[in-house]
Amino acid sequence: MTYTITLIPGDGIGSEVTTATRRVIDATGVSINWEVCEAGAAVFKKGQATGVPQETIDSIMRNKIALKGPLESPVGFGEKSANVTLRKLFECYGNIRPIREIPGVKTPYQGRNIDFVIVRENLEDLYAGIEHMQTPGVAQCLKLISRKGCEKIIRLAFEFARAEGRKTVTCATKANIMKLSEGLMKHTFEEIAKEYSDIQADHIIVDNAAHQLVKKPEQFDVIVTTNMNGDILSDLGSALIGGLGFAPGANIGDDYAIFEAVHGSAPKYAGKNNINPTAVLMSGVMMLRHLGEFEAANAIEQSLYVTLDVDGIQTRDTKGDTNAVSTTAFADALISNLGKSHPTCFPRTYNPLILPKVSKDPAFVKVKKRQVNGLDIFFETSDVIANIGVTLKKAIEQTPVTLKMISSRGVKLYPGTNPTNDVVDMITVRFTVSNTDHDLTDAEITDIIAKISPHYRWNHIEKLNLFDDKPGYTKSHGED
Repeated sequence: MTYTITLIPGDGIGSEVTTATRRVIDATGVSINWEVCEAGAAVFKKGQATGVPQETIDSIMRNKIALKGPLESPVGFGEKSANVTLRKLFECYGNIRPIREIPGVKTPYQGRNIDFVIVRENLEDLYAGIEHMQTPGVAQCLKLISRKGCEKIIRLAFEFARAEGRKTVTCATKANIMKLSEGLMKHTFEEIAKEYSDIQADHIIVDNAAHQLVKKPEQFDVIVTTNMNGDILSDLGSALIGGLGFAPGANIGDDYAIFEAVHGSAPKYAGKNNINPTAVLMSGVMMLRHLGEFEAANAIEQSLYVTLDVDGIQTRDTKGDTNAVSTTAFADALISNLGKSHPTCFPRTYNPLILPKVSKDPAFVKVKKRQVNGLDIFFETSDVIANIGVTLKKAIEQTPVTLKMISSRGVKLYPGTNPTNDVVDMITVRFTVSNTDHDLTDAEITDIIAKISPHYRWNHIEKLNLFDDKPGYTKSHGED
């Protein structure tokens, strides 16, 4: 069988590591027609705002599978990350990042038998990239977590554990602070875990997860987590086994899969032919297993272990400048060692990954009853908080709401005083219905806005929803 796969060389060192990977995969005998496409910096420079041209999109849509090198992401300015754009365009909701000790690579954790996988939600959370400047000095980023997104990634984690014969799935969240967003991940995990009685399910606060990964990483098997948490923990994990040069990754969706290393484009090393291609190579190994080419995948993995450990052939990042080999020479050694087996580091037993089937209904969660029992209005103002309270109370006298609270950055300031708080020029005013049974209408909200607009500049509004009588909002610190 011949596979047609989209190959995106990437930026910086990308062409060097993808060329090495392509040579090794081709040497296994798996027949692949590589369809080379562009994305990233070169595309941005041509004026394409997404960094992903239509030809590349069309290629992935035809082939369903892509292997890509690292792409540059502007930091603090410019357009969206082309990496994230590709994941979102093809609904690759799951990011799988294996962390396994590699023989021959010296680390402080050598001999600890580290072998776990981080399964990271890939489309939501802060990575949705929905940001606004609320005032000239206050920025906002929306953290979006959906029940559907949580279920998809959690089911994928359990199915991945089954495919690799793993015994435990640990969910890492910050649900102790973000009780609705991160809490949604935790509650969904606890519900879904009941369907996988063959696998132990645990929950851990994400900062403790980071602590435990440094203290005792061998305790983990599969970690499932939200997008930002997963990004941070997987970089931490790569440091345990030798660095980003050994950190592969797979972006998995229902219909498409994009395989890429965790590391960046490292432009200062571009063209020097001294970079470690292992991360992209092992991403290619994950791709082969996704295709069902388990024998070829195991052959590359074993060749890597023999090359690094038995032969001691390594690149500059682990060997130093003395006795290190070039990227090209490293690929040559890998090819020559195909068919050899490491004496003690054996391949896992891999089975096909069964992708979870989750409803595509946008209204994923159904409720029987809903009510709007108030609203939060975000204002830009430098007025004294007490003055704001007096002014707004008078403005809303003829409306169905009362002023419950004024807060700044999640801390209650009014009623009462907080002399230690350093206030910024964005405040949140919470109004609640005077009659607890009243369902606030859009017309009433419009009227409230009309009454307060002459006094203060408002930026946005959040309805305070009750779903089946449960609050769909949290309290500020200090709020009754």
